[in-house]
Amino acid sequence: MLLDFIFNQMSLMMNDVPTPWGVYFQNSATPNQEGIMELHDNIMFYLVLMLGLVSWMIYTSMRTFSSNPMAYKYMKHGQTIEIVWTILPALVLLVIAFPSFILLYLCDEVISPAMTIKAIGLQWYWKYEYSDFINDSGETVEYESYLIPEDMLEDGQLRMLDTDTSIVCPMDTHIRFIVTSADVIHDFCVPSLGLKIDAAPGRLNQVSALIQRTGVFYGQCSETCGVAHSAMPIKVEAVTLPEFLEWLNEQ
Repeated sequence: MLLDFIFNQMSLMMNDVPTPWGVYFQNSATPNQEGIMELHDNIMFYLVLMLGLVSWMIYTSMRTFSSNPMAYKYMKHGQTIEIVWTILPALVLLVIAFPSFILLYLCDEVISPAMTIKAIGLQWYWKYEYSDFINDSGETVEYESYLIPEDMLEDGQLRMLDTDTSIVCPMDTHIRFIVTSADVIHDFCVPSLGLKIDAAPGRLNQVSALIQRTGVFYGQCSETCGVAHSAMPIKVEAVTLPEFLEWLNEQ
């Protein structure tokens, strides 16, 4: 019974599928998202230290001078303390900045992708194109993805997240996403893959992902784009390479 309880609790902590009223993201599935989460944890460590230090200083000052209304009458300029509270925050900012810049440039690098997927935002749905693959008719594989209405959801499907078609991606493959828009500014965002990039009309933006495990990962348009902005979910289905080739053969 104890082992079953521990296993159930670990399953809840994994959070691999969005849950009703859930406040956490899905688990990361790419190195980019792992780096983002690690950077967040490191920065939170320094923020907690600074919060504790400043809170302690404020409390100490209030306790020391609360009974003396004339405490500041003869206070002089403090050169040492001003040097300390200038240099110390600067050093903390440097410690935070260098890992941030490294991660930023690593996420922006798109070197020799194995395949490319185009994502086009429209009011209010997504269109996907696998431009590396051509069918027997000489046409590229492309399709549109629409939100499944609430009254058409089946058991196990997620409200406002499930779509009629998914972005099917092979696991352990360097994939480049080229993102644009046909009308207004949208945003292609899948948190568990570390993807968040604007889809701007007349402009091609690119980002890459290396999905390291199979699963279904959800995202949404993260730029207010109109009345049905919330009806533009993104569903990514990561499969093994043989399963991807089988799916590709059916298109």
